Amino acid sequence: MIKLHGAYTAMVTPMNSDGSVDFEGFRKNVVFQLEGGIDGIAPLGTTGETPCLEEDEEDKIIKIAVEEVKKYNEKTGKKVPVIIGTGSNCTKDAVRYTKRAKELGADVALVVTPYYNKPSKEGIFRHFEAVSKVGIPILVYNIQGRTGTNIPTDVLSKISDLPNICGVKEASGNVSQMMDVVATVKSKHPDFAVLSGDDSLTLPLIGIGGDGIVSVVSNIAPSLVAKMANCALDGNLKEARELHYRLLPFFKAAFVDGNPSSIKCAMNMRNMPAGTVRLPLVDVTPEAKKIIQTALDECGL
Repeated sequence: MIKLHGAYTAMVTPMNSDGSVDFEGFRKNVVFQLEGGIDGIAPLGTTGETPCLEEDEEDKIIKIAVEEVKKYNEKTGKKVPVIIGTGSNCTKDAVRYTKRAKELGADVALVVTPYYNKPSKEGIFRHFEAVSKVGIPILVYNIQGRTGTNIPTDVLSKISDLPNICGVKEASGNVSQMMDVVATVKSKHPDFAVLSGDDSLTLPLIGIGGDGIVSVVSNIAPSLVAKMANCALDGNLKEARELHYRLLPFFKAAFVDGNPSSIKCAMNMRNMPAGTVRLPLVDVTPEAKKIIQTALDECGL
């Protein structure tokens, strides 16, 4: 089973001015991430605007990600993983998307809790039981704020006993729950990764036994986010804290007017491929732009 640790970037999906996907811009961003020393990339998640993408667009994004990472791994001898978002509130579709990710060469599938349906504990378990049978490592994604349903620790513990479950992206924002996950699940499955879904909680989570971050901020600062996470994992807390507080203003600004609108705004300010967002998302307000620009300058990004 793959062991996830460090910093993984929740990739944006760059758009052209006409709203079409900027595939070459996405390729450039993947290369930028790899050259910046990121530990892995995670396209087609929330930050990638996946609900608004067509399946053929998703296919091409997966292929580009796998292709560029494969070239990088062969060149460097590293094993940087590609984590592909395959979640759905329809279990049948989640299984289908997970199979597609596996067939196209992804290393891990990121599967979110079914949203809108608000399934029971048994429904949540059976959903992950179904995707676990695909035969690719599964990173569970717990984000109650977007799905309406939290995965309680007892349910996650049961899910962790399934084959091919490699960890959780924990974005509940509840540090107490994160501690319970580390204490309960990692105690019986030491290779089970507990990754933060919130940039600002990366250092606290690692401090209580977590394994890293699936980051939005690393879209623009992969080297700094990766260094912060890995310094903390290596026990170099002094440097990790310095980087945490250096980046803290942008940890906040990167979500000031929603995600991915805010991070795309920041990337556009730094002439990186990002572009606009697709409805129902809209570009950030003028007031938010000022906050984002100030934070970028303050952090030296």
